[in-house]
Amino acid sequence: MPFGPKVEPPAGAGNDDRPAATAGVEASVCEHQAVADELEPPHRLTYLVKQLQEALRVRLDEITQRFGLTPKQYTALSVLARHPGMSSAALARLTFVTPQAANEMVTTLERKGFLVRSVDVSNRRCLEVELTRAGSTALAKCNALVDQLEAHVFSGVSDAEQARFRRMLQNCLQAVTPAR
Repeated sequence: MPFGPKVEPPAGAGNDDRPAATAGVEASVCEHQAVADELEPPHRLTYLVKQLQEALRVRLDEITQRFGLTPKQYTALSVLARHPGMSSAALARLTFVTPQAANEMVTTLERKGFLVRSVDVSNRRCLEVELTRAGSTALAKCNALVDQLEAHVFSGVSDAEQARFRRMLQNCLQAVTPAR
C-alpha cells in the first residue's frame, strides 16, 4: 500500500460516512505528516549539533570497526601520534575519558599491538605510551577514511566557510568548558 497500513477507526467512533479505506489513508497521511514534522530543521542549534555528532559517530564506528578499533581508541591513537610518550593520565584528559578508562583503553590497545608502554626515564613511577608500527598503520588507514568522510560532509562548504565554522565551534567549546 503506498500510504502505509490501513488504519481502521475504533468501533463506535461516530457516524462517519467516509469509507473505511479513506479513513485509513487519511490516518496514514497524518502519520507521514508527523514524521515530516520531525524532519523539519530543529529550533535549537544544540539539537542540530547533537544530530550531526550522532550521525558522525555512526560513520566513525563503521570506519574504526574495520581496523578493530572504537572511535575512542582511534582518538587515543591520534593523540599519541601527535604527542608520543605521554602518560595514561594525560591521554585521559585529551581523549575525554576518565583515567581508569584510559588505562583500560591503553591495556586493550597494547594487547592488540597498537602501542607500547615504557618507563619514563625522568620519572620511573610514570609510564610513557607510544604507537607501534601496527598502531601507526591502523591510524593512517583510519585517517584516510575519516578524511574521505570529512570531504563528503563538507563538500558543499568552501575552505573559508570551514575555517569560520572551526573557529565558531572552538569558541562555543571554550564557552562551555570550565576554566582550569
